[in-house]
Amino acid sequence: MQKAGILHQQGRYDQAAAMVTEALEIAEVRQGPNHPDVATSLNFLALLHSEKGRYQAAEPLYKRSLAIMEKALGPEHQSVAIALGNLAELYQAQGLFAEAEPLYTRAVEIAVAALGPDHPNVAASLNNLAGLHYARGDFAAAEPLYERVLSIREKAFGPDNSAVAASLNNLATLYRARGQYAAAEPLYERSLAIVVRRAGPDDPGVVIALNNLAELYAAQGEFAAAEHLYQRSLAILEQALGPEHPDIDQSLNYLAELYRAQRRYGAAEHMYRRSLALREKHLGPDHRIVANSLENIAKLYSMMGKSDDARKLSERAARIRARMR
Repeated sequence: MQKAGILHQQGRYDQAAAMVTEALEIAEVRQGPNHPDVATSLNFLALLHSEKGRYQAAEPLYKRSLAIMEKALGPEHQSVAIALGNLAELYQAQGLFAEAEPLYTRAVEIAVAALGPDHPNVAASLNNLAGLHYARGDFAAAEPLYERVLSIREKAFGPDNSAVAASLNNLATLYRARGQYAAAEPLYERSLAIVVRRAGPDDPGVVIALNNLAELYAAQGEFAAAEHLYQRSLAILEQALGPEHPDIDQSLNYLAELYRAQRRYGAAEHMYRRSLALREKHLGPDHRIVANSLENIAKLYSMMGKSDDARKLSERAARIRARMR
């Protein structure tokens, strides 16, 4: 399973899935179909399908993993809470918020009952529930949960922990979404400072904080400041991971969107095209994220007056989405 994990980190999803499938088959024969090790393999395989956009393939695997955990360990076990969260995340990725919410809520209840209200694992479950509320635009419900998560983590880990940095980032992102830029900026800056102190200025872990602060600047029209941070983020990833790694994709898109907003169409097209090539290479030509890239370029071409090219890309994206239904 460790080798499969390495392949997963490298973005080699199909190879990882083949290895996990083999491990699953061996575990089912040696330990029986209802052993927790089988549930672990099912969960990993479901994750790989989910990241490829194969939600229909992932769902029964997550459900079977959950059922095994509940039967083998009991319905209040922490592993059950994790399995609930994984299935909820799958539903959330599809916009099925009503299906996801009771699963996240049950995971929180299990964690609180087993560990008490101020345990870091409770914070993790609360954070998932807050993220669901944020994703559906219910900021009023998300804010007190994010604040509670931050409080638990600061109390448990101290003010300079990476989990605290993540909570600061989440709360700042909520403020940014509300247009409360003055409230968001110091939280983003504190989050970035924590990560830099812990990992160093050129560690890939710094990238999320850099991108979020850059996005805040871009939202306020401070394009030069945003571009500097986005370019720094991309350079860190290229140096650490290489120019063809799938994790570079998001930084390319951030820069492309920034350039598009400034009507720097040539620079935007270059970044979008590079992102599309990475997505097709690592996810295949028929993934929903590839469709997103095609739609981004189509939108850019419409702005440039290339209506025929835009139409062709939009039609290809629509065909991909139709096949995914």
